[in-house]
Amino acid sequence: MTSSFLLTMIVRYDLPQDKIPTTWYNILPDLPEPLPPPKDETGKAFEVLKEVLPSKVLEIEFSQERYIKIPEEVLEKYLQIGRPTPIIRARKLEEYFGNVVKIYMKMESHTYTGSHKINSALAHVYYATLDNAKFVSTETGAGQWGAAVALAAALFHIKAHVFMVRTSYFAKPYRRYLMQMYGADVHPSPSEFTPYGREVLQKDPNNPGSLGIAITEAVKYALENGGRYVVGSVVNSDILFKTIAGQEAKVQMEMIGEDPDYIIGVVGGGSNYAALAFPFLGEELRSGKVRRKYIASGSLEVPKMTKGVYKYDYPDTGKILPQLKMYTIGSDFIPPPVYAGGLRYHAVAPTLSLLMSKGIVEARDYDQETAFAWAKLFSQIEGWVPAPETSHALPIIKEIADEAKKSGEKKTVLVSFSGHGLLDLANYAEVLGFK
Repeated sequence: MTSSFLLTMIVRYDLPQDKIPTTWYNILPDLPEPLPPPKDETGKAFEVLKEVLPSKVLEIEFSQERYIKIPEEVLEKYLQIGRPTPIIRARKLEEYFGNVVKIYMKMESHTYTGSHKINSALAHVYYATLDNAKFVSTETGAGQWGAAVALAAALFHIKAHVFMVRTSYFAKPYRRYLMQMYGADVHPSPSEFTPYGREVLQKDPNNPGSLGIAITEAVKYALENGGRYVVGSVVNSDILFKTIAGQEAKVQMEMIGEDPDYIIGVVGGGSNYAALAFPFLGEELRSGKVRRKYIASGSLEVPKMTKGVYKYDYPDTGKILPQLKMYTIGSDFIPPPVYAGGLRYHAVAPTLSLLMSKGIVEARDYDQETAFAWAKLFSQIEGWVPAPETSHALPIIKEIADEAKKSGEKKTVLVSFSGHGLLDLANYAEVLGFK
C-alpha cells in the first residue's frame, strides 16, 4: 500500500501522553453575561455546601480564572486510566450518509470505566482527600458516574458510598458489580440505608427512584457521617474538571487539520456535552462571533431541554441544596425507568442553560426507541456499541447530513462519544426485541 492510500484510510488520531493538557478550562469569565448566582431561601443551604463539598471544589466553583492548573496527582491518574483518549473518524458512517459530512468522535469510551465520568471523579475525590474526609458519597443513574467515583476512590485510597437510582440498581447489575469490584458500597436509592431513604419508601414502597432523591441521600449521609459529597454533573466545577476532554480535542482537531462546523453530544445534567464544547465555544465567545453550531440532545421521556422552564429550582428532591437557575421540569419529577439512566436528571447545568437561553446552544430530544434503533445501526456500521445515553446524539448527525445534502456544502462534525454500551446489552435487548 502506498502512503497516500493509507492516508485515506486513517481513522484514529492519538495525542501522545506527554502532550496531555495541564490545565482545565473555566467558561465563567467568557459567558455572554454573568451566571445567575445560587439562591438560599432556607438560610441553611450554603452552610450545607461548605460542610459537605471538598473545600477546594467549592473555591473552584466560583473562580473567575479562565485556566486552572491540574494538580500533578490528578494528571498522574489521568495518564493511568487512559488519557488522552483518541479521536476516531467514523468513515463508514460518513459513507452511509453519502459522504456529505465528516464525522469525528471524541472517544471517552476509551477510559478504564468506559465513559467521560472519570475525568471529574478523580479531581473531586482527590480534593476530598485533602480535607481528610472519612469517605466520599455520591449518586448515580446509569452507573457510569458511580463506577468513576468508585475507581477514583480506590486509586486515592478512600471509601466510596454510591446511591444508585433504584430502577437502575436492578436493571443494570453489571455497572453495580463494577463499582463493587472497585470496592464501593452501592445502595439502591431510595434506600433503607439512610433516614431520608426510609422516609421516601414509607410513603411509596415501589418508588423507582430518581437522581434528585439519590442526591439528597448522598448529601445527607456525608453530612451526618463525616464524609464529603462529590457531585457528578450540573455544577460549574464538575464541568470544568471534565474539560480535559475538550482541551485534548482542540489540540487533536488542529493536529488533524480540521475545524468542526458542528459540535454535538448528549445532556443528562450537561457535563459531558459542555466538557467537549466549552473549550471551543469559549474561544468563539472571546472573539465576539460564534460561527459553529452547538447542538445538544436528550431523552424525550425526560424533556428538560425542550419542554423545561428556565427558572430557579432545586438540584435535589430533598431541597437541601441551594437553588440554581436552569432549564428544569421540576425537582420532584420522577422519571420513567428508561434505560438511558444518565439522561434522567430533571434539569440542565446552569452554564449550559444560560447559553441555551441565549440561543447559542440548540436542543433536541429523542425517544428511547429512536435512539436505540440508531445505536443498533451505528454498531453494525462502525463496530462500536454506544452507551444508551450516547445513542441519543446519533439522530443529530442525520439532521446535519440532510441539511448538507440540500445545501451541497460538506460539513465537519465533532461528536462527544460519551461512553460505550457493553454493560448495557441486556437493556438494548429488551427494547430492541432480541431473543
